[in-house]
Amino acid sequence: MKARKTMTVVAWIVGVLVMLLFVGWLGLQVQPAPFPDYPVASASSIATMALPAGLPAPVDRFYRTVYGDSVPVYTSAVLTGRARIRPNIPFWMPARYRFTHSAGRDYRHYIEACWFGVPVLTVNESYIDGASLMEIPIIGTDSGPKVEWSASQGMWAESWVFPTLFVTDPRVKWMAVDDDTALLVVPFKDTTQQFVVRFDSATGLPTWTETMRYKASSSAEKTLWMTEALGYSELDGVLTNTVGAATWMDDGTPWAVFTLEDARFNVDVSDYVRAKGL
Repeated sequence: MKARKTMTVVAWIVGVLVMLLFVGWLGLQVQPAPFPDYPVASASSIATMALPAGLPAPVDRFYRTVYGDSVPVYTSAVLTGRARIRPNIPFWMPARYRFTHSAGRDYRHYIEACWFGVPVLTVNESYIDGASLMEIPIIGTDSGPKVEWSASQGMWAESWVFPTLFVTDPRVKWMAVDDDTALLVVPFKDTTQQFVVRFDSATGLPTWTETMRYKASSSAEKTLWMTEALGYSELDGVLTNTVGAATWMDDGTPWAVFTLEDARFNVDVSDYVRAKGL
Protein backbone atom coordinates (compact mmCIF):
# COMPACT_ATOMS: atom_id res chain seq x y z
CA MET A 1 0.00 0.00 0.00
CA LYS A 2 2.82 2.38 0.95
CA ALA A 3 4.71 1.55 -2.26
CA ARG A 4 1.62 2.22 -4.33
CA LYS A 5 1.14 5.59 -2.65
CA THR A 6 4.77 6.49 -3.30
CA MET A 7 4.41 5.57 -6.97
CA THR A 8 1.29 7.74 -7.21
CA VAL A 9 3.17 10.73 -5.74
CA VAL A 10 6.10 10.18 -8.13
CA ALA A 11 3.75 9.91 -11.10
CA TRP A 12 2.02 13.13 -10.02
CA ILE A 13 5.34 14.97 -9.72
CA VAL A 14 6.48 13.69 -13.11
CA GLY A 15 3.17 14.74 -14.64
CA VAL A 16 3.50 18.25 -13.19
CA LEU A 17 7.08 18.55 -14.47
CA VAL A 18 6.05 17.41 -17.94
CA MET A 19 3.21 19.92 -17.94
CA LEU A 20 5.54 22.73 -16.84
CA LEU A 21 8.04 21.81 -19.56
CA PHE A 22 5.26 21.77 -22.13
CA VAL A 23 3.97 25.19 -21.04
CA GLY A 24 7.53 26.53 -21.10
CA TRP A 25 8.09 25.16 -24.59
CA LEU A 26 4.72 26.47 -25.77
CA GLY A 27 5.57 29.99 -24.62
CA LEU A 28 8.72 29.92 -26.72
CA GLN A 29 6.70 29.17 -29.86
CA VAL A 30 4.76 32.44 -29.63
CA GLN A 31 6.27 35.19 -31.75
CA PRO A 32 6.26 38.65 -30.19
CA ALA A 33 4.46 41.49 -31.90
CA PRO A 34 6.86 43.66 -33.90
CA PHE A 35 8.09 46.90 -32.41
CA PRO A 36 6.17 49.96 -33.63
CA ASP A 37 7.71 51.50 -36.72
CA TYR A 38 10.34 54.13 -36.08
CA PRO A 39 8.33 57.37 -36.21
CA VAL A 40 10.53 59.10 -38.79
CA ALA A 41 10.60 58.01 -42.44
CA SER A 42 13.82 57.63 -44.40
CA ALA A 43 15.13 60.82 -45.94
CA SER A 44 13.17 61.63 -49.07
CA SER A 45 16.35 62.26 -51.02
CA ILE A 46 19.56 60.28 -50.48
CA ALA A 47 22.75 61.43 -52.15
CA THR A 48 24.64 59.08 -54.44
CA MET A 49 28.21 58.78 -55.63
CA ALA A 50 29.92 56.95 -58.45
CA LEU A 51 31.04 53.43 -57.66
CA PRO A 52 34.81 53.67 -57.07
CA ALA A 53 37.14 52.13 -59.61
CA GLY A 54 39.66 49.43 -58.78
CA LEU A 55 37.54 47.30 -56.45
CA PRO A 56 38.33 43.56 -56.26
CA ALA A 57 36.39 41.61 -58.91
CA PRO A 58 33.74 39.99 -56.63
CA VAL A 59 33.19 43.29 -54.81
CA ASP A 60 32.73 45.27 -58.00
CA ARG A 61 30.39 42.60 -59.38
CA PHE A 62 28.21 42.71 -56.24
CA TYR A 63 27.77 46.49 -56.22
CA ARG A 64 27.10 46.70 -59.95
CA THR A 65 24.56 43.86 -59.70
CA VAL A 66 22.57 45.54 -56.92
CA TYR A 67 23.17 49.28 -57.44
CA GLY A 68 24.63 49.85 -60.89
CA ASP A 69 27.28 52.50 -61.52
CA SER A 70 26.31 54.74 -58.59
CA VAL A 71 25.59 53.94 -54.94
CA PRO A 72 23.58 55.69 -52.20
CA VAL A 73 25.47 57.36 -49.37
CA TYR A 74 24.00 56.32 -46.01
CA THR A 75 24.80 58.31 -42.89
CA SER A 76 22.48 56.59 -40.41
CA ALA A 77 20.14 53.63 -40.09
CA VAL A 78 17.41 52.44 -37.74
CA LEU A 79 16.87 48.71 -38.25
CA THR A 80 13.84 46.96 -36.75
CA GLY A 81 12.87 43.29 -36.86
CA ARG A 82 12.43 40.02 -35.04
CA ALA A 83 14.87 37.28 -34.15
CA ARG A 84 15.66 33.97 -32.48
CA ILE A 85 18.40 34.19 -29.86
CA ARG A 86 20.03 31.97 -27.26
CA PRO A 87 22.47 34.07 -25.20
CA ASN A 88 24.36 31.45 -23.18
CA ILE A 89 21.26 29.26 -22.89
CA PRO A 90 20.55 25.89 -24.57
CA PHE A 91 17.24 26.84 -26.19
CA TRP A 92 15.98 29.44 -28.64
CA MET A 93 13.96 32.44 -27.49
CA PRO A 94 11.83 34.53 -29.85
CA ALA A 95 12.82 38.18 -29.76
CA ARG A 96 12.33 41.58 -31.34
CA TYR A 97 15.03 44.14 -31.89
CA ARG A 98 15.95 47.65 -32.92
CA PHE A 99 19.49 48.48 -33.98
CA THR A 100 20.44 52.13 -34.40
CA HIS A 101 23.52 53.21 -36.35
CA SER A 102 25.37 56.40 -36.93
CA ALA A 103 26.95 54.78 -39.97
CA GLY A 104 30.45 53.52 -39.29
CA ARG A 105 30.74 55.54 -36.06
CA ASP A 106 28.33 54.58 -33.28
CA TYR A 107 25.53 52.12 -32.67
CA ARG A 108 23.24 50.74 -30.01
CA HIS A 109 21.19 47.55 -29.70
CA TYR A 110 17.90 47.08 -27.94
CA ILE A 111 16.57 43.52 -27.87
CA GLU A 112 13.62 42.00 -26.02
CA ALA A 113 13.51 38.21 -25.70
CA CYS A 114 9.95 37.07 -25.07
CA TRP A 115 7.86 34.25 -23.62
CA PHE A 116 4.22 34.03 -24.74
CA GLY A 117 4.99 37.31 -26.52
CA VAL A 118 5.86 39.06 -23.24
CA PRO A 119 9.40 40.49 -22.74
CA VAL A 120 11.31 38.52 -20.11
CA LEU A 121 14.89 39.47 -20.99
CA THR A 122 16.17 42.76 -22.38
CA VAL A 123 19.53 43.54 -23.93
CA ASN A 124 21.04 47.01 -24.03
CA GLU A 125 24.34 47.29 -25.84
CA SER A 126 26.11 50.33 -27.23
CA TYR A 127 29.30 51.51 -28.87
CA ILE A 128 29.42 55.29 -28.62
CA ASP A 129 32.45 57.53 -29.16
CA GLY A 130 34.70 54.45 -29.11
CA ALA A 131 33.41 53.17 -25.75
CA SER A 132 31.26 50.06 -25.39
CA LEU A 133 28.83 48.89 -22.76
CA MET A 134 26.97 45.58 -22.79
CA GLU A 135 24.07 44.87 -20.42
CA ILE A 136 22.60 41.39 -20.80
CA PRO A 137 20.70 39.55 -18.05
CA ILE A 138 22.24 36.14 -17.28
CA ILE A 139 25.54 37.27 -18.83
CA GLY A 140 25.72 40.57 -16.93
CA THR A 141 27.43 43.89 -17.66
CA ASP A 142 30.70 44.05 -19.57
CA SER A 143 32.95 46.75 -20.97
CA GLY A 144 36.59 47.51 -21.64
CA PRO A 145 39.06 47.37 -24.55
CA LYS A 146 38.21 43.82 -25.67
CA VAL A 147 34.48 44.56 -25.63
CA GLU A 148 35.16 47.72 -27.67
CA TRP A 149 37.12 45.68 -30.21
CA SER A 150 34.20 43.28 -30.57
CA ALA A 151 31.57 46.01 -30.60
CA SER A 152 33.27 47.68 -33.54
CA GLN A 153 33.23 44.39 -35.45
CA GLY A 154 29.55 43.91 -34.66
CA MET A 155 28.80 47.41 -35.93
CA TRP A 156 30.56 46.83 -39.25
CA ALA A 157 29.02 43.37 -39.68
CA GLU A 158 25.51 44.80 -39.27
CA SER A 159 26.32 47.41 -41.88
CA TRP A 160 25.82 44.74 -44.55
CA VAL A 161 22.17 45.83 -44.43
CA PHE A 162 23.39 49.09 -46.05
CA PRO A 163 26.62 47.83 -47.66
CA THR A 164 27.34 50.88 -49.78
CA LEU A 165 28.99 52.20 -46.59
CA PHE A 166 31.94 49.96 -47.50
CA VAL A 167 32.62 51.95 -50.66
CA THR A 168 31.45 55.43 -49.61
CA ASP A 169 33.43 55.66 -46.34
CA PRO A 170 37.01 56.65 -47.30
CA ARG A 171 38.39 54.91 -44.20
CA VAL A 172 37.29 51.49 -45.51
CA LYS A 173 39.53 49.50 -47.85
CA TRP A 174 39.07 46.37 -49.95
CA MET A 175 41.82 43.88 -50.79
CA ALA A 176 41.64 41.20 -53.48
CA VAL A 177 41.89 37.49 -52.63
CA ASP A 178 40.31 35.47 -55.45
CA ASP A 179 37.27 35.42 -57.74
CA ASP A 180 34.82 34.85 -54.88
CA THR A 181 36.63 36.25 -51.84
CA ALA A 182 37.92 39.63 -50.67
CA LEU A 183 39.27 41.22 -47.50
CA LEU A 184 37.34 44.09 -45.97
CA VAL A 185 39.52 46.40 -43.87
CA VAL A 186 37.68 48.77 -41.51
CA PRO A 187 38.95 51.38 -39.03
CA PHE A 188 39.11 50.83 -35.30
CA LYS A 189 40.54 53.69 -33.25
CA ASP A 190 44.22 53.96 -34.28
CA THR A 191 44.34 50.58 -36.00
CA THR A 192 42.21 48.45 -38.33
CA GLN A 193 40.15 45.26 -38.29
CA GLN A 194 39.71 42.73 -41.10
CA PHE A 195 36.85 40.61 -42.36
CA VAL A 196 37.09 37.82 -44.89
CA VAL A 197 34.07 38.25 -47.17
CA ARG A 198 32.89 35.36 -49.34
CA PHE A 199 30.60 35.90 -52.33
CA ASP A 200 28.30 33.39 -54.00
CA SER A 201 29.80 32.44 -57.36
CA ALA A 202 26.36 32.21 -59.02
CA THR A 203 24.53 35.27 -57.64
CA GLY A 204 27.50 37.48 -56.77
CA LEU A 205 25.92 38.25 -53.39
CA PRO A 206 27.89 38.16 -50.12
CA THR A 207 27.22 34.96 -48.19
CA TRP A 208 29.72 34.79 -45.32
CA THR A 209 31.91 37.16 -43.34
CA GLU A 210 34.59 35.95 -40.94
CA THR A 211 36.67 37.79 -38.36
CA MET A 212 38.55 37.12 -35.12
CA ARG A 213 36.59 38.53 -32.20
CA TYR A 214 36.66 38.53 -28.39
CA LYS A 215 33.63 36.97 -26.71
CA ALA A 216 34.02 39.07 -23.56
CA SER A 217 36.49 41.19 -21.60
CA SER A 218 37.59 37.99 -19.82
CA SER A 219 38.51 36.23 -23.08
CA ALA A 220 42.18 35.28 -23.24
CA GLU A 221 42.11 34.98 -27.02
CA LYS A 222 39.95 35.90 -29.99
CA THR A 223 37.52 33.35 -31.45
CA LEU A 224 36.52 33.03 -35.08
CA TRP A 225 33.14 34.76 -35.48
CA MET A 226 31.08 34.30 -38.62
CA THR A 227 27.97 35.90 -40.03
CA GLU A 228 25.92 34.23 -42.75
CA ALA A 229 23.48 35.89 -45.13
CA LEU A 230 20.55 33.48 -45.05
CA GLY A 231 18.14 35.48 -47.18
CA TYR A 232 17.84 38.48 -49.47
CA SER A 233 14.68 40.36 -50.37
CA GLU A 234 13.73 43.75 -51.72
CA LEU A 235 13.45 46.49 -49.13
CA ASP A 236 12.24 49.81 -50.50
CA GLY A 237 13.14 48.57 -53.95
CA VAL A 238 16.71 47.55 -53.09
CA LEU A 239 17.90 43.95 -52.80
CA THR A 240 18.88 43.69 -49.13
CA ASN A 241 20.27 41.04 -46.79
CA THR A 242 17.18 40.72 -44.58
CA VAL A 243 17.91 37.41 -42.78
CA GLY A 244 21.27 36.72 -41.18
CA ALA A 245 22.84 34.47 -38.56
CA ALA A 246 25.82 34.92 -36.24
CA THR A 247 27.99 32.00 -35.09
CA TRP A 248 31.00 31.56 -32.83
CA MET A 249 33.24 28.88 -34.32
CA ASP A 250 33.69 27.03 -31.01
CA ASP A 251 29.90 26.78 -30.65
CA GLY A 252 29.49 25.45 -34.17
CA THR A 253 25.88 26.63 -34.57
CA PRO A 254 24.32 30.12 -34.63
CA TRP A 255 23.49 31.88 -31.39
CA ALA A 256 21.19 34.34 -33.18
CA VAL A 257 19.15 34.64 -36.37
CA PHE A 258 17.88 38.13 -37.22
CA THR A 259 15.08 38.97 -39.67
CA LEU A 260 14.93 42.60 -40.74
CA GLU A 261 11.40 43.96 -41.20
CA ASP A 262 11.88 47.73 -41.45
CA ALA A 263 14.77 50.09 -42.15
CA ARG A 264 14.96 53.87 -41.99
CA PHE A 265 17.96 55.60 -43.49
CA ASN A 266 19.56 59.03 -43.14
CA VAL A 267 17.37 60.10 -40.24
CA ASP A 268 18.63 62.11 -37.28
CA VAL A 269 19.79 59.58 -34.67
CA SER A 270 22.13 61.88 -32.73
CA ASP A 271 20.00 61.56 -29.56
CA TYR A 272 18.33 58.20 -30.23
CA VAL A 273 21.63 56.33 -30.62
CA ARG A 274 22.61 57.47 -27.12
CA ALA A 275 19.29 56.54 -25.48
CA LYS A 276 18.21 53.24 -23.89
CA GLY A 277 15.23 51.06 -24.60
CA LEU A 278 12.85 51.58 -27.47
